[in-house]
Order: sequence, then C-alpha cells, then structure tokens
Amino acid sequence: MNISPPKNTRIDPLTLKERLAALRNLPAFFKLVWQTNHWMTIVTSALRILRSAMPLALLYVGKLIIDEVLKLNHSHSADTHHLWALVATELALAILTDSLSRAITLMDSLLGDLFSNHTSVKIMEHAATLDLDQFEDSVFYDKLERARQQTVGRTILLSQVMSQVQDLITMGFLAVGLMAFNPWLIVLLLIAIIPAFLGEAYFNDQSYALTRGQTPERRELDYVRYLGASDETAKEVKIFDLSGFIIERFRQLSDKFYNDNRRLAIRRSIWGTFFAILGSLGYYAAYVVIIIKTVDGSVTMGQLVFLAGSFRQLRTLLEGILTRFTTVSQGAIYLRDFFEFFQIVPKIKASANPLPFPKKLQQGFAFQDVGFRYVNSDRWANRHLSFTLNPGEKLALVGENGAGKTTLVKLLARLYDPTEGRILLEGIDLREYDLADLRLNVGIIFQDYLRYQMTFAQNIAVGNINQKENRPLIKASAQQSMADALTAKLPGAYDQMLGKRFADGVELSGGEWQKVALARAYMRNAQLLILDEPTSALDARAEYEVFKRFAELTKGKSAVLISHRFSTVRMADRILVLEKGELIEIGSHEELLIKGGRYAELFDLQAMGYR
Repeated sequence: MNISPPKNTRIDPLTLKERLAALRNLPAFFKLVWQTNHWMTIVTSALRILRSAMPLALLYVGKLIIDEVLKLNHSHSADTHHLWALVATELALAILTDSLSRAITLMDSLLGDLFSNHTSVKIMEHAATLDLDQFEDSVFYDKLERARQQTVGRTILLSQVMSQVQDLITMGFLAVGLMAFNPWLIVLLLIAIIPAFLGEAYFNDQSYALTRGQTPERRELDYVRYLGASDETAKEVKIFDLSGFIIERFRQLSDKFYNDNRRLAIRRSIWGTFFAILGSLGYYAAYVVIIIKTVDGSVTMGQLVFLAGSFRQLRTLLEGILTRFTTVSQGAIYLRDFFEFFQIVPKIKASANPLPFPKKLQQGFAFQDVGFRYVNSDRWANRHLSFTLNPGEKLALVGENGAGKTTLVKLLARLYDPTEGRILLEGIDLREYDLADLRLNVGIIFQDYLRYQMTFAQNIAVGNINQKENRPLIKASAQQSMADALTAKLPGAYDQMLGKRFADGVELSGGEWQKVALARAYMRNAQLLILDEPTSALDARAEYEVFKRFAELTKGKSAVLISHRFSTVRMADRILVLEKGELIEIGSHEELLIKGGRYAELFDLQAMGYR
C-alpha cells in the first residue's frame, strides 16, 4: 500500500462545447428512466405540467382579491359574496399546489429508488460479460467506480430536467404580463441573472474536474477505511500493530480531499454572494419602477401586487433555470462516466456458430505455442507452452510462485484468451466452443475462493447455481469433499448461515472452509476439474487424503492439480514444471526424478525438510 504523500491528479475543466456535447447523454438517460417504470414516468410528467400553471393562477387570483377589496372599500358595498368566492378559490389553489408538490416529491423518490435498483442490476449484468483481465486493470476499476456512483442520485437529473420544463412554462405565463407592462423589465432581469449563471457554470466545471481527478485516491481511501475497520482484517491489524499506519494514511488522503474541497467551496461562496447581491439590486430596481407607475396611477394596487410578484417569481425561476442548467449539464457529464462503462466490451467473444462441448473427450486439450501477457505488462505470464492434456489424465503443475501456473489454468478454462498461439479441444480451437457450455464442463476451485456469507448449502451450490434447490446433489457433493461431517457441529445443518457478518452466523476454520469450497467442484458433472491450491490450509496428511479421494472420484475425467506439496503432486499421471511462465519439464514423477532436472531439485529440497 502506498504510504507516500498523495499526488495531485489534475483534470482540466471541461469546455462549454464539451458540456453541451454531454447533453447528448440525456436521451439515453430518459430511455433508462422509461424502462425503469413507464407509468411512474408518465404520472410525474403530468403532475409537473399541472403544477407549472399554479403560480400564475395564484398571482392572478390574488390581484383580483386586492382589486375587489379596494372596490368594496371605495363603494362601501356590503355585497362580499364575490370576494369570499375569490378567497375560497385561492385557498383551493394553494391546497392543490401543495398537494401537487408533495405528489411530485413522492413520485420522484419512488422512481429514484427504482432507477437506482435498475441501473445497479444493469451494471452487474454488464460486468458479468467482461473479461477477467479487465477486472485486473486499475483504469477499468476507475470507470467501474464512477459508473457505480451514478446509480445513486442520478434520478435527481430527471427531476431537474422536468423542473426546467415546468419552470419554463410558468415563466412563459408570467413573462406575458410583464412584457405587456414594460418589456425593459425582462432585459433588466436578464442582466441581473446571467453573471450568476456564468459563475455557477464555472464552479460546477471546477467541481467536476476535482471529483474526477480524485477517483483513484478515493478508491484507496475506501480501501484504507475497510482495512482499518473490518472483521476480515482485524486479526492482522492487531498482531502487526497496523492501526497507526492505516490511520495516518487515511488522514493524509482525507485531509487532502478536505483542503481541495475547502478551497473551491470558499471561492464559490464569495463569488456566489457577489452575484446574489447583483441579482437583488436588479430586482429592486424593477420594483421601484413598478411602484412609481402605481403612485402616478398607471397601474392599480392589484396590478402592483401581480407585477411585483410576477417579477420576483420570474427572477427566482430564471435563477433556478440557469443554475439548474449548469447542474443538468453537469449531471449529463457524469452520465458520460456511466455510459462509458457500458461501452467497454469483452475481448473474449462468443463464436458466431458455437460448438457444444463434446459429450466425451477423445483427444483432450492441446496447447500449441501458447503465450499470454497481461494488459499494460511487458512481461509474459506464459510463453511457448506446447503440451497435451489427455482424456482422463491427471496433470499436476509445479513451479515457484509467479511461474504462471494459475494463468495456465485460467487459459484452460478460457477466463483468458491466449495472446499468441492457440488451445485446441478435440482438435478444434477452444474459441469455437460455446462459452457457457465450456465453463459448465470445467470445474475450477482457486486458492483464493470466496467465503460466501450465505448458508452452508448455498456455499456449496454456487459451484452450479442452477442446481441450488437440488438438496440431494448438494449433500452428495459435501460427502465427496468430506464437508458433510461439518453438519454435525452446525446448529442449522445445511441451512446454517456461515460467517459472522449476519445474525446467528457460524465461522468455520480455514480447513473447514476449504472442504466447503471443494464441494463446489463436485456440484457439476464436469469433464475437466481444476484444483488451484485450494487445500493450502490443510496439513500435508489431510491434503493427501483429499487429493486421493479426488483422484478416485474423478476416474475417467481429466484433472489439473496445483500444489506445493510433492507428496500430493506425485499422485498425478504426469507433472508439468513451469519456470518464468515457460514449460521446462514434463513427465511422470519417476521420469522426472530420473532426469535429475528442476523437478528433482525441488523435490529433494522439500524432502530435506521432512528428514
């Protein structure tokens, strides 16, 4: 983990052209909203259109009330029926206005929750189509993180755009009255508001640039926060006394974010105050004009209230529209991050006419000068691999850490495609086979298997999730991996929640978890089974028993075993020795010992430790 002072990642603010271009994301965004829930989208749109007429109606009825009061006062008439009818109308409009606002807020909230769920599902669905090596790229993770951030709160963009339309309709009604009275008031209003709009647009750009530039370090901040307060890390944090180190790194990052945000917030506040004062001066200049016209008798008192109220609301609406425009364009820019994630395409493509996986292997798998290099890496993880995995053969992979063993089995399971060379299955390129069918016929358990915070049965069923309700298969798989013995100590047996994250969960030991993970390999009737050091937490004898049982249960099936214990490795039919990603030896245990090469050297070194 990086402990050096945080580097400043500068992202240049976006130009006006880029901001306008970002608005092209809005149609795709509204399509997503429409897909989320048709009728909610229609209802909230209709409610906003109705709500947009309320300000003008209230102002106009208020004008009629004041004029009626003055008329009654001058005529000394006792007939107040019309006056009270107007008051009742205003009350009804006020109640309707409040009801419409609350209904809009409710619909926006519900639609927002649905949209967040809908887009989260779409992100997970798209992520499931991407390649494993893409998840191992930091640039990809930045895009994934920014896309995730857009799943929450992006529906405010819908509310903002709909509010723009609502306010524009309201302004249209109010502006007609002002222009009929004095068109110059509209000009004065624009002069007072536009500087504030430009200032807000500038600071929104700065805020976006700052937030985007902080993405990698914010991921590190979240990771450090997780390290400092997690049940999975608490053991090592305590034993190595890492809390001070972790807290200091968190403090460095959080202080940097605070200082960057504080500087921008202060500048924004100062300029915002200046533009607000400018807007107030413009409003009161127009107010003075209206008062003068009222004093000289050009307008009535009711018109004074109507015009002053119209101008005040127009100012507020125009400020909101201009400010909201920058926010909408800002939201559209963030949407670009969201849609950019969906533009990432997997490199592992399905064949146009995929072949089904063979029902019974006759020739097996053949590597032909296979090489693989990770993205943004100059080093070959595997190179010049040429060998055959025969039907029903047990092949062990041996080599020091970093020799390319795990990469090789990922190529075999087509989690990666070769950078060069090709892998054949029954003499046909592996890329020609149906990918889902291939994965179903290749069972693989890695050393870093997941410990799902689920029930005991579900933890096994993830090996073939389509069979999650097949309790006999789950029990048979547990028996084959010797995990069934654990049910005696679990209060809920197969329905017992594992892990401590949720209530009533039971934690297993490392060796017990590995037996559960091994059971996943037996959940599918795979023709090729791969065990990538999944028994490292077991002692030598327990591992030997597991592999011996594994060999018996997989008779007639191909298997690839990775283990650092040669007592286990020697059970394989052949042993493939890797060094720096390349094949240097292959043969049976006896053949390789007679050869006296790298395998014999490693075997002797380990044997010395047991003497």
